[in-house]
Amino acid sequence: MYITACTFCVGENSLRGYRIVDLFCGGGGFSLGAHLAGLAPALAIDVDPILTSSFGSNFPRTKLVLEDLSKLEASAIRRHVGGNVDGIFGGPPCQAFSDIGHRQRDDPRRTLVGHFFRLVAALQPAFFVMENVRGLGYADAKPVLDEGLNLLPGKYELVGPMVLDAADFGAATRRPRLFVIGYDPARMGSLSVADLDTAKKRPATVSAAIADLSNAVELNDEGGFDFWQIKHRGRPSQYAAALRQQSGTFSGHRKTVHTKEVVARFRKIRPGEKDSVGRHPKLSWGGQCPTLRAGTGSERGSFQAVRPIHPAEPRVITVREAARLQGFPDRFLFHPTVWHSFRMIGNSVSPMLSRELFALIAARLDESGKLQQAAE
Repeated sequence: MYITACTFCVGENSLRGYRIVDLFCGGGGFSLGAHLAGLAPALAIDVDPILTSSFGSNFPRTKLVLEDLSKLEASAIRRHVGGNVDGIFGGPPCQAFSDIGHRQRDDPRRTLVGHFFRLVAALQPAFFVMENVRGLGYADAKPVLDEGLNLLPGKYELVGPMVLDAADFGAATRRPRLFVIGYDPARMGSLSVADLDTAKKRPATVSAAIADLSNAVELNDEGGFDFWQIKHRGRPSQYAAALRQQSGTFSGHRKTVHTKEVVARFRKIRPGEKDSVGRHPKLSWGGQCPTLRAGTGSERGSFQAVRPIHPAEPRVITVREAARLQGFPDRFLFHPTVWHSFRMIGNSVSPMLSRELFALIAARLDESGKLQQAAE
């Protein structure tokens, strides 16, 4: 295999012995940030076999369970991890609250926010992190969030709800999302919005993220994936260098073949403008990518999300380019099909943002022994 079997082993199963659980894990962007911060989940749960199809390859030491979280009991999670849970994070499905969705009150996915907090309340971890679209904080949806938060024991200190943008944590894409962090002060040091501000970084540019992929050559197909290699290496940006494999290999870079009419239309669009027909935004080398969206599954009509146009070529961006913009390393596998790969990326939390969040939490969990003794 040209991709190194994705060994995100920094802190595998948490070097400090913490039992961390990822709810609604999807493709694993949130999990990746936790791994990189030394808080590797012992357990990941999701109901979708397609969105989680490469999870085992990317995180071979995390137990993956395919189950409907609305029907899952806390006792089952304890059995899976072999004891009490120290941390829970997850992004309940957000389509019911999306700015561009129908926001229907009878959408059954709205209840999954409550189930996230139901499990937190039952398991009572030292901390939790919940992510969703910023629309969950709007007036018509805020009661859903408030009902979930009201399930929590009074001991939790809350940070948020707050909107954090992946670009403010070094990613090359604008992706504002709503987060709520909760922690038990008897088991974790204090955390505030001001602490999050100290973790912010300048956003990367589109050029820094994807320019070095332009000269890649295709190697072959393996297991349904198309594999490529960067031949003319040169000196990559600091951003790209951190995401590359030493071999220069990666997957998911096959270009979309457009009609002559579409190619001609895309050539005329200036960076920063939108295609008048398909509403595709054209990326600018010196800017950031707008939010990459997921599209819908077959049960919701299989609607494909609009993909951005490459800054210099008359085509939409590839899977690997989207992954780079979001902050995924080149060794990360998605799905053999372009459409499901974009669903994985569009549904994910940027690993660059999640890594910074979990690094702050991990540093404060170091104090937990002292804090627990003080509480007793």
